[in-house]
Amino acid sequence: MTNTLWQGQLRDGLAAMDLSLNDGQQQQLLAFLGLLNKWNRAYNLTAVRDEREMVSRQLLDSLSILPWVTTDHLLDVGAGGGLPGIPLAIALPAKRFTLLDSNGKKTRFLNQCVLELGLDNVEVIHGRAEDCSPDEPFTRISSRAFTALENLVNWCGDLLANEGEFLAMKGQFPDDEVAALPAGWQVRSSHSLDVPGADGERHLLVIARAENWR
Repeated sequence: MTNTLWQGQLRDGLAAMDLSLNDGQQQQLLAFLGLLNKWNRAYNLTAVRDEREMVSRQLLDSLSILPWVTTDHLLDVGAGGGLPGIPLAIALPAKRFTLLDSNGKKTRFLNQCVLELGLDNVEVIHGRAEDCSPDEPFTRISSRAFTALENLVNWCGDLLANEGEFLAMKGQFPDDEVAALPAGWQVRSSHSLDVPGADGERHLLVIARAENWR
């Protein structure tokens, strides 16, 4: 019953968002959701436990930022249960994704997802953002329900290319967090996200170094 429900919700949600994913990608997304639901009971990967809300609040919400993933290699910090990183990687198989989290249980889950779903374009790193040393900085870094914007730029600023952008997913527009951004950082743009089936507001904030803001 659950899989049938999810299949219909995903198909209708993708159509409403004008996203075209093939049958194989949709099956991968549903398989990921099944893994997330199963592992969540023991690992507390996400607060969403109502199976009727999972497609909207986990898959469609993650996919809502697809138009802004314009880099060949994206870093997802505080990847947790793989949101938005895993759904984005399924939707964009030609791009590379690095998922970073300091929680060992969560990175074990992410590695299991990569293995079971055959995600050759995903790398999982267990560690803190401050301790991460990539070969080259990232031009896009995503975060979802990770931390305040001030912490995001302070902890991860060194991982972002000089001309790069943070893609910070939030619920209500975080006026206080924007006001607390350190000098040298600015909200380049903000976007209200329309996620089918989701209650409440959803926003994407694109944050960049102020000297690169035009």
